[in-house]
Parts: sequence; C-alpha cells; structure tokens
Amino acid sequence: MRAWLRTGWIASSLAATLAAATASAPTPANDAGGEATFSWVSYDGHDPEEQSFAASPAEYRNPIIPGFQPDPSIVRVGDDFYLTNSSFAFFPGLPIYHSRDLVNWAQLGNAIDRPGQFNFSGLGIARGIFAPTLRWHEGRFYIVGTCVDCGSSFIISAENAAGPWSDPVWLPSVDGIDPDLFVDDDGRAWIANNGAPQGPPLYAGHRAIWLQEFDLKSKTARGGRTVIVNGGVDILRHPIWIEGPHLIKHDLRYYLIAAEGGTAGGHSEVVFRSDRVRGPYAPAGANPILTQRDLESGRAFPIAAAGHADFVQLADGAWWSVFLATRPYEANLSNLGRETFLLPVTWRQGWPQILAPGIPVPHVVRRPLLPRGPTGVRSRWRDRFTSQRLAPDWEMIRTPTENWYRTGNGHLTLQARAASISGGGSPSFLGKRQRHANAIVSTELRYVPRLQGDRAGLVAFADERHYYFFGLSQTLQGPKVMVALRNGIDDPIAGRVIASADAGARKEPLRLRISVRGGTCEFSYALAGGAWLSLLSDADGRVLASETTNQFTGAILGVYAERDRADAHGRR
Repeated sequence: MRAWLRTGWIASSLAATLAAATASAPTPANDAGGEATFSWVSYDGHDPEEQSFAASPAEYRNPIIPGFQPDPSIVRVGDDFYLTNSSFAFFPGLPIYHSRDLVNWAQLGNAIDRPGQFNFSGLGIARGIFAPTLRWHEGRFYIVGTCVDCGSSFIISAENAAGPWSDPVWLPSVDGIDPDLFVDDDGRAWIANNGAPQGPPLYAGHRAIWLQEFDLKSKTARGGRTVIVNGGVDILRHPIWIEGPHLIKHDLRYYLIAAEGGTAGGHSEVVFRSDRVRGPYAPAGANPILTQRDLESGRAFPIAAAGHADFVQLADGAWWSVFLATRPYEANLSNLGRETFLLPVTWRQGWPQILAPGIPVPHVVRRPLLPRGPTGVRSRWRDRFTSQRLAPDWEMIRTPTENWYRTGNGHLTLQARAASISGGGSPSFLGKRQRHANAIVSTELRYVPRLQGDRAGLVAFADERHYYFFGLSQTLQGPKVMVALRNGIDDPIAGRVIASADAGARKEPLRLRISVRGGTCEFSYALAGGAWLSLLSDADGRVLASETTNQFTGAILGVYAERDRADAHGRR
C-alpha cells in the first residue's frame, strides 16, 4: 500500500468525505515552486431571473440543485430523500444530497471518497463516472453506475447514505453505460442499461436498452440479457441515444423512462409500459413526456436541454420527477452545465407526464406537500479553513496520488507541483462548482514564486483545454499579476497571457477576484490591502460554456498552484 495511504491522508467519516493533511504532514519532493497559502475563499452568486421569478413561501424556484449537477437519481427512505449526480473525473465523486422537502438539499458527503475506490488518472475530465442510479433496499443503499475508460459498470453500497461506501464490485456483464437498479415486489432485482443494439447499428446514435436479472447478494447477473427497447420510441424515425433508463412500478404495471435525443438541445424524456418486467415494452402515444426542444429560441430566461429524469413517490402517493436541464445565457451556451430540476408527475390514463409539449419548464412551482426543510445550497459563503477537513463540496481534478495540500488554523496551503491543470494528472487545484449565472469568487493569497513559470491563484475551469488562470506568476521581468487563457488545444498548456501587471516584492498578501456575468469575466486584484484594481474586464466567458467544451460538465471555480518544470538543479 502506498505511503500516502498509510499516513491516513485521506479518510472517510459520516460527516465529511475528505480529510485534509495536517500541518505535520511530510512535504512532497521537488518543491521548487514553494507553497501557496490562501487565507480564505469566498463566493457570492445570483441569477438575473431572480427578480422576475420570485417564489412565495408556498413555492420553490428551479433548479433545486444549481450548477453542474447532471443525471440526477433520487430515492425516498421514509421521510428522507437522497440524491446523487454524475461526477465524471472529479474527486471526491458521486455527491450524496439529503432533503426532507424535495426542495432544499444539503450535501452529506460523497460516495467516492477514497483513492482506492476508483482511479481517474489520465482521464479527460468528462470521462469517469457516468449516470449513476441510487436505490435503497432492505436497509442498504446501492449505487450502480459506469466508470468510463476506467473500468466498467459497477455497484457500491452503504448502510448509511453519508458513508462509508464500499469498494466497487465490477459488473462485466453490463455491456454499456447508465445502469439502473430495480427491485421488484418479489425481491428479484434487475439491471437495465444503455448498450449497443443487437447487430450492426442502423444509423449514428442507434442504441438499445438491455435488461438482465441481478443477484444483489452475490452481485452477479442471472441468466441472459434481453433488449427491451431498440433505438427509441419509433426506430423508423432514427431516434438517437436512448439512455439513462429507470424502471418503476405503478398500479401493477412496469414503466421504463429514458432519455432520448442526445444531451444537448434535442434532449427529451420518453416512457414505455409493459405488463411484465421482461417486456414487451410499448411506447406512450404522447411521447415525449418532457422536452424543451420544440420551444421558440430567443425567449426570456430560457430553460433548455431537459431530460434524463428519475421518479420518486411520496408517502401520500404523489409522484415527482428530478431531471437535468440547462439555463443558457446565449443560444445554447451555459457555464453552469446541466443542473438538477424538479417537477410534479401527473398520471393520465395509465401514463405519466412531467410536462405537456410546448410548455416551458417553469422557474417557479408550487412546493410539494411536505414539511419545509432547512435551507440547502447557499448563494453566498466564505471558507476560512478553520477545520482540518474540507467541506464535501470541495473537489479536485482526478484521483490524488500524493499529499499536496493541508488545511486548518485559518488557511489552506497548496504545494506548487509540476502537475499542470492542462495535463492528465491530479494538479494542485481545489474548487467548487459555479452555481449562479453571475458569480464572484475571491481569495487572499500569500505566495513567493521562485522560478520562471511558477504560479498560484484562482482558476475558472471548464476542462483541460478551456480555463482562465488569474494570479501571481514569476516571469523574466519579475513577479507579475496575470490573466492567462487556454482556449483549445492550439493554446499552450499554461495558457496565453492576455493581461498582466507588476506585482512588486511579495511580502504582503495579494487579493484576487474573478467576477463572472453570464458570458463575460472580469479579473481584479488588490495589493497590500489597497483598493481593487481591474486588470481585465469584459473577457470572453463563453470559453467556459459546456456547449463549446464537452457538454457534460460545468465551470468549477477554485484555487491552484503550479511549479516550473525544472529539475532539482533548476535546469529546464
């Protein structure tokens, strides 16, 4: 076992998923870039539609979990609701949210909180954990999902949703992605998932939904696999990317809900029905049961790309659905990625419907008939790093392989390492998801760069090829406050410097601030406690939009440190 595991650098607990290194933790080798210390990090966000769509005490506002939170899966256990989302190659992964009223959600932890569970090293940020399903059966929680390019489909479990969660059991018989776990009234379990069709695909995007019986005790498949949906609602129309299946049972019938049409503007949710779990499944005549693709472009404050839903039934018999959608600020552009929304489900003539065709997803909806829970995701926060454990919504890029940060005593310290945010490793980066169209992230930095190229500060990160760095860097002319942009593979891995200013001798802390306003960004700094100075305003924030990057993730705002790639003698 590696030394960094033996030292207990990362440990799980019921209340927090990631333990920070203590002040006595060993310093990693090759520390030519020194350490960057952040006294605090703050966030202040709001949405431009807030005033137009104010919610009364009897209402709630969509989305219920803002920011990059796609592919939601939900389960009710008594009076409690639990939810998880896709997390791709970020670590910790598979966030676990809890609510008592379906509206206010608080993150309990992460189902992936130990490096030994999954290895995301070398993966593109939009690979890794896809489309999980969260379920509960006989006192135990289960998550099935797929680790794309890092294994296969898997199942993990826990007695407590907050953890600890088990190591994965791999499911080689689940050939495809987006597995669903369904346990019937007789106790028999089934897995439905997206996979290649039988025989050669008939067209681009031709997929199928497969079903197989599954033994929860042995974690193995039983019998063969069966195609229960081929292509989608009407294969003659060449439907694309049938995926994200979930089986539910209602009035002794089996319903299969699934996403169709791809994850962008043509996204939708469709439904099929059968009298037997193995099928045959027939599509509803009123499909899709949710989409925004038929609405006029140019509408004010649009919600788009709705689909990939899951259902939950309340104790009073009412049904609700969580699903993903986007809030573009221009065309299909959104820096927030795909977010989690909530709407009631209406049953008519034996079929469920989330939203009638041609109806926009409402920003404001009447609340479920449940006691109001505590306020969930905050629009304003400041982390002063008084604890030696980070809050569970702090994330890093890929699975860590060494100790490179510590927290507590009023600061967060990052080791500046030769691990680029553009590379395939785990750089010295910690961030949180941007949750509002208009957001300000600020920090106070103490850092002395040593070699040319050493740098530390803030990063607005979409993926390895699309991000802004804003902070302090060593240049041939001395230390500079600078903005560097990477906008595609043609840009250098450290980005292009697009604005800079002399920093002078760095003995006093440097304050940094990135202000995002839809598709624009402003970068401001303050020296030695002075007034804020704008280094660059009206920078193009569209480079962070998921439509132009990878469509799967959203912007992460955080702190970063990197050392120059030099050997121990300073040679390049």
